Amino acid sequence: MTASSSGKGNVCVCDVAARDGLQSEKRIWSVNERVELINRLANTGIQRIEAVSFVNPKRVPQMADAEKVMAQIERKADVRIAGLALNMKGVERALDAGVDEVRYVVVASETFNQKNQGASIAETMIGLESIAGRVKASGKVFSAVIGASFGCPFEGEVTTSAVVDIGIRLGALGVDEILLADTIGCAVPSQVRERVGALQSALGNSTAVGCHFHNTRNTGIANAVAAVESGVRILDASVGGIGGCPFAPRATGNISTEDLVYVLRNMGYETGIDLPQLIDVAAWVEGYFDDPLPGQVMKAGLFPDDVIARQAATSVQA
Repeated sequence: MTASSSGKGNVCVCDVAARDGLQSEKRIWSVNERVELINRLANTGIQRIEAVSFVNPKRVPQMADAEKVMAQIERKADVRIAGLALNMKGVERALDAGVDEVRYVVVASETFNQKNQGASIAETMIGLESIAGRVKASGKVFSAVIGASFGCPFEGEVTTSAVVDIGIRLGALGVDEILLADTIGCAVPSQVRERVGALQSALGNSTAVGCHFHNTRNTGIANAVAAVESGVRILDASVGGIGGCPFAPRATGNISTEDLVYVLRNMGYETGIDLPQLIDVAAWVEGYFDDPLPGQVMKAGLFPDDVIARQAATSVQA
């Protein structure tokens, strides 16, 4: 199966390597390197890229100079560029820099929200009211991420009701999309189906639901499949599988974009992404790291594509 053939429809994949992928790396990528990464990803046919974060560079120095990155990337009409913001100042910076989408985060546990946002959940939600109005008035897409939707490294279990309650409040504010984030990579497929289903039931058709999975415990791809089979059509991933959360202990590794696209393609879903070209981007990114990246398809190759190619080469030689 070299392309979608069963007509299961489209899944929109957002690559977050330039933001979530790089924000925890000890080596700080230069503006030019980040620009090249974004441009290379855009050339694969991917529909969305989370490119920058408008946060305090003292807290996350890897994300400094977001405006410079935005000013230098090659903008494509069919690629949505998203920027993360955690307060009104960040939102204003994002809008001034020309993002197509503003992403905002609220975490489903009090302790983690304090560490990530420097505020309580209640304070974050109050601040979100004015932010939502500002983003909607700008005409840009406004998406909200519910961090630690499946578990918290500080408090442990996070209940479905807590997540759905936040989701309902976000939906009431008019956000375009809500993404459930498994920030510490603790979720399993049954939990994903249950939590996604509960939020979809609460929201109806008013707000799209997406997911953001980490592969910390090697369940990320299985969780992505469970999400898609539950009706999710928006998924985050990071080329090569790089990234994590700087405020969550041992929250290593997003799911690999090329691994996710391979699975979706061979299941019969369409992403619009040139998978061989995406693998080339992963190989290029790996050149900046001392150790091999977590992505598996970049190591093993495609199937059955590679087998067919070898058979063709053997036939020509014969």
